[in-house]
Amino acid sequence: MTVIADLASTLHRVPMIRPWEPGRTFVELVVTRLTTGDGRTGTGFSWAPNVGGAAAHALLETDVREAAPGLPAHPAVAFDALSWRLHEAGYGGLTTTALAAVDLALWDLAAADGLTAALGRRRAAAPVYGSGVNRHYTLEELVAQARRWADAGLTAVKIKVGLPDLAEDVARVAAVRDAVGPGVRLMLDANQRWDLYRALRAAEALRPYDPAWLEEPLPADDVQGYARLRAAAGVPVALGENTHTVRQFRDLLTAGACDVLQPNVVRVGGITPFLRIAELARAFGVPVHPHLLPDLSGQLACCLPLPAMVEDVEDASFAALGLLAGPPPVRIEKGLAHPGDHPGLGLRFDEAVLAATRHDPGTRR
Repeated sequence: MTVIADLASTLHRVPMIRPWEPGRTFVELVVTRLTTGDGRTGTGFSWAPNVGGAAAHALLETDVREAAPGLPAHPAVAFDALSWRLHEAGYGGLTTTALAAVDLALWDLAAADGLTAALGRRRAAAPVYGSGVNRHYTLEELVAQARRWADAGLTAVKIKVGLPDLAEDVARVAAVRDAVGPGVRLMLDANQRWDLYRALRAAEALRPYDPAWLEEPLPADDVQGYARLRAAAGVPVALGENTHTVRQFRDLLTAGACDVLQPNVVRVGGITPFLRIAELARAFGVPVHPHLLPDLSGQLACCLPLPAMVEDVEDASFAALGLLAGPPPVRIEKGLAHPGDHPGLGLRFDEAVLAATRHDPGTRR
């Protein structure tokens, strides 16, 4: 079996078109190039919208780079070996964020005829929902964003809630519901900002606007809190973007903590663990909607056993950020994500853009 010969990673700070909040003007991208003993090269990446990119890069350039050479160039075999080697640094979080770059590079090599061909394509396209990090938007800006999504043909949208005043959240949700109409699915994301008491109050106040789901209302690791909330809220509960390991997802499912799972392919460690999570969710009859990264999530969504939606945060995909050379691997048109025909992951990064955004981890922000 071909083995991993070497890997090298670079850190980049990519300016955002629409800052996700005041002061957050860039995302951190780690690009990893992996070479095998027979001379082939695969490209993977890790990604952090806020913190952790530099730390993941450091882990890749030290412990991972020391441990990877000589391992079979097989995604699942390498993932399990590296996970065990690095578990003293944690089974999830930073460790899985770094390992994703290796796993994705190996899948880039393994999927010679394209990722959807390698995984088994089950549907031609997947529905897209418009999403925005918009808690800091004025009401007028928020409504205008929602109308852009509706005008683009999206049949589902997601907005942020969790402001200090619940009445303001209610007013904003009511305005967006009025803007998009009753036929559009409306999802609400609180980003872990509530405790159980406030989440129950919020669910009651927001229920009249027919939310398709309430996302991460509690801290992500509060399994029992989520189970109690789901039993009482009367609103579907979604979570998973800040859950990192298969065992953590197992605990959520066995506790009956959610109606929807949203694993982030980078935060869980790559496609290999993502597929394991999807099969676990299938056994519980819980749908998986990949979190963020539509350039990759659009491909995964078309291969999942249960129907899935693709999240497209406005102006935040790799394609929208200008990171890709040539056409993106997923085309979004009329509310649908269409994976194209391409080898590997289809992510050809623009070398000039990578050079311009390269960041020295030793410099301050």
